[in-house]
Amino acid sequence: QVQLVESGGGLVQAGGSLRLSCAASGSILSRNTMNWYRQAPGKQREVVASITSGCSTNYADSVKVRFTISRDNTKNTVYLQMSSLKPEDTAVYYCNAWGPHVETVFYGTTYYYDDYWGQGTQVTVSS
Repeated sequence: QVQLVESGGGLVQAGGSLRLSCAASGSILSRNTMNWYRQAPGKQREVVASITSGCSTNYADSVKVRFTISRDNTKNTVYLQMSSLKPEDTAVYYCNAWGPHVETVFYGTTYYYDDYWGQGTQVTVSS
């Protein structure tokens, strides 16, 4: 089963905008912190934005003000609105769902973690 599916990537000129979408299966979105990562050629994968289940957000310094992460639990979708794009924003962008969970059924307790990843979507910003 595919858990996360990204879309919305493409080619855009510097200064332009794109909105990335990530569709999640079932309750994955509502119960987890959602993250957007990116990986440029020859570089480590880095987190650029995150949003908790309580809708608290954090951003990498390089994208603050320019990027906005949001979620719509009714649509099981998380978004990354990107504006004022720069060539250095060029990367494959990945959606990630993460969270520790505990389930108790009668006298049994189960601990588990969610850590789902999408396939990535390419964002290319031309100068």
